Amino acid sequence: MLANLDLQNLLVLDIETVPQYKTFSDVPINFQTLWELKTRFQRKEEQTPEDFYERAGIWAEFGKIVCISVGIFRGENNLRIKSFYNHDEKTLLEDFIKLLNQQPKHLILGAHNGKEFDFPYLCRRLLINDLKIPFQLNIAGKKPWEINHIDTLELWKFGDYKNYTSLNLLAAIFNIPTPKDDIDGSEVGSVYWLQNDLERIKIYCQKDVVTTCRLIQRFKGIAMLSDEDIVFVD
Repeated sequence: MLANLDLQNLLVLDIETVPQYKTFSDVPINFQTLWELKTRFQRKEEQTPEDFYERAGIWAEFGKIVCISVGIFRGENNLRIKSFYNHDEKTLLEDFIKLLNQQPKHLILGAHNGKEFDFPYLCRRLLINDLKIPFQLNIAGKKPWEINHIDTLELWKFGDYKNYTSLNLLAAIFNIPTPKDDIDGSEVGSVYWLQNDLERIKIYCQKDVVTTCRLIQRFKGIAMLSDEDIVFVD
């Protein structure tokens, strides 16, 4: 599996997202109505749109990106991790674009659940911020075999499209050190809006990238990175 994948032509990423506003009462009235309509089938009967607002970060129309972490291999046993994090979403997206524009167009992008979440979310927020979608993310008009994206969730499905397996579960199955030793995805919004702790969110995001990279190595049947093989760059 993935025997022909050149790890040095791979960029693994993960994004962290939060609701655009601290509380539902801060949301403009017209967007409160749109939120109510958007989530009417997701909410339980007893849940109000306000109760459900803590999940707004999941939708690109009502959330924003606060961190993007990327991992780039330098050989099979050397990984460089870099993060873009900022309260100003446009600034971090611009910095991320600069990095992608420095990479070859045939670069492969990898993520866990990237095809359903990270990649489309990035494209939507780029357009909302009036930014051009980088070549590596722009799939418009491309044939399926022309899209250089790897999704470890999709790989694990083996065609079983009803199946969903979390990164945390796959890490446990393959004896990969779990990244979930501090916060989990459901807590990112509160860590951001209540604790104002972007640094903590960045560390969490980086751990998911490292785990995804190690999972890809397991799929390839090669030795996993040790902690000493990983370099975090500013």
